[in-house]
Amino acid sequence: MTRVFSGIKPTGNVHLGNLLGALVHWVDDQHRAESTYCVVDLHALTVPQDPAELRATSMRLAQILLAVGLDPEVCTLFVQSHLTEHTELTWLMECTASYGELSRMTQFKDKSDKAAFVSGGLFTYPALMAADILVHDTDEVPVGDDQRQHVELTRDIAERFNSRYGTTFVVPRATYPPAGARVMDLQDPTSKMSKSEDTASGTILFDDDPTVIERKFKRAVTDNDAEVRFDVAAKPGVSNLLSILGAATGRTPEQAAEGYTQYGPLKADAAAAVIELLGPMQARFAELTADPGETARLLAAGAAKAREVASTTVTRAKANIGLLPSSSA
Repeated sequence: MTRVFSGIKPTGNVHLGNLLGALVHWVDDQHRAESTYCVVDLHALTVPQDPAELRATSMRLAQILLAVGLDPEVCTLFVQSHLTEHTELTWLMECTASYGELSRMTQFKDKSDKAAFVSGGLFTYPALMAADILVHDTDEVPVGDDQRQHVELTRDIAERFNSRYGTTFVVPRATYPPAGARVMDLQDPTSKMSKSEDTASGTILFDDDPTVIERKFKRAVTDNDAEVRFDVAAKPGVSNLLSILGAATGRTPEQAAEGYTQYGPLKADAAAAVIELLGPMQARFAELTADPGETARLLAAGAAKAREVASTTVTRAKANIGLLPSSSA
């Protein structure tokens, strides 16, 4: 069976872009593939974190993933730092990737230009991302457009390692979800929906109540010609609403546009579809937050399950690169 892997960082709040662009597809993928998902808390450490807040957001994110529909009986769900195999393989990845490859990563350039403190981890974290993927013998990595470069680097590292040391890693491929993969800010539809506090009015958060969702959609930016059609270049605001409505109702944006002649009904229907989508998830999340011990148990079981594959991969990689086995091996 095809193996799928993806992860999400526990920073900020989960928003509609995360949900429609990735998480609903994770839920679908778990039923068609051998799927492994994790809370990538180690990636959050590339910038300074408040320890208590990081623990709380990691637990909250795991509970959201369960509430969205990930089933631990079907997929594998765990926290990245609970598997030492991820960090162990990272060093081999760092020694296989070149300085030039890491320095050309677009996200490093963007983030380092804006940060007062640039950690070494911010520079080398694509190697950790490669380890995340390769350690689970991953075939497919569902990503947004902004992660395409990281998967390509992972493929290059895997192929280079295999060429130098013999077949060791599965070479993964990126996959791209359909409508809703790029949910844009409701107030600035040329920018992706973000967790930033600066874009709160244009972002639908996982825990927004119905009245807040309706208000944000009602105030969504459109344009002046009052024509409802999907045209990202000419009508980014309307196209964003159609993408959201389509993704929330299982249709393409073009299908979602049928029958609309005014923006008001489109905004109202998009809000209603999102409220209907989020309602059961928010109810399940409330149940999970009332029993954090159960979430911890599920994450521990997921880590044990994930380790079965990860430990085998790391042992194979260490042997192929020439590291001396320990006496306990």
